[in-house]
Amino acid sequence: MGVHREDRLEGQAALVTGSSRGLGLLTARELARRGCAVMLCARDAAELARAERFVGEAGGRVASVAADLTAPDAARRVVDATKDAFGSLDVLVNNAGLIQVGPLGATTEDDFRSAMELMYFAPLRLTLAALEGMRERGRGRIVNVSSIGGRIPAPHLLPYDAAKFAAAGLSEGLRAELAREGISVTTVLPGLMRTGSHTAARFSGQAEREYAWFATAAALPLLSMDAERAARAIVRAAERRRPELVLTVPAKAAVRLHGVAPATTTRVLSVAARLLPGPGEEPQRLVPGHVAARRAASPVLGRLTVLNDRAARRYNQHAA
Repeated sequence: MGVHREDRLEGQAALVTGSSRGLGLLTARELARRGCAVMLCARDAAELARAERFVGEAGGRVASVAADLTAPDAARRVVDATKDAFGSLDVLVNNAGLIQVGPLGATTEDDFRSAMELMYFAPLRLTLAALEGMRERGRGRIVNVSSIGGRIPAPHLLPYDAAKFAAAGLSEGLRAELAREGISVTTVLPGLMRTGSHTAARFSGQAEREYAWFATAAALPLLSMDAERAARAIVRAAERRRPELVLTVPAKAAVRLHGVAPATTTRVLSVAARLLPGPGEEPQRLVPGHVAARRAASPVLGRLTVLNDRAARRYNQHAA
């Protein structure tokens, strides 16, 4: 199905958070390919400089702003920077995220707070700031990248799951309220993708063992999705103003199963949780993925994660 001329993204201004690496970086590049002016946003200025060059290869105008989105004034500053650079903000992609992997016994209340601040309150503040201009023009697009973990709580990802559940609920509620104002809201629920995010994730409990299962699952072709294909699907969904996009075949199957048999899904998740490592006698805390990989030092694990390791190098994750 084609896209009406008035719905095309060419000539519009987009802001993509968490766009210095991984899925956000690729989504920004795809928007640039569609003719958007793109503002990149992340915490690290050096990563953003590399990201600007990467996205700039697709053509069009690209700029960046470094910001800690959990700061109360960051949303207004980032939205204003986009308007100053491009004259408007037409497409907001809330993508910034933080993956924390580990059992509940190695998790603290602060882990939940940091996840909620970055993946719920930051998108909320950005959305409220962006809506002012969108309402004035009577049009706009908002894309909220949640997760399959925002619909089905994957074991050992509870802070992440909780924040993504909240983000998905907010996104669906916003779509209902904003539709009459010409503003579309798309909720994206990705499954595992080969973005190289295993190197930037944080692992608690028995960190090396947690890294091993997570990195392996995220790299296997039958379970995970090519990140560039995912970025194209996200931008296409935004262009067509789709209400929801579920990415990866296993994620789609899991959503359908959960819809018709939630009790069965819970039992499957319980079995999976029992198979995963416990917190250990002295739980480690928030070990970066690249550190956990070095400690594991397993040739077998290296072969299993080779596709995702390549993605990490390709999509600017190596600096993490």
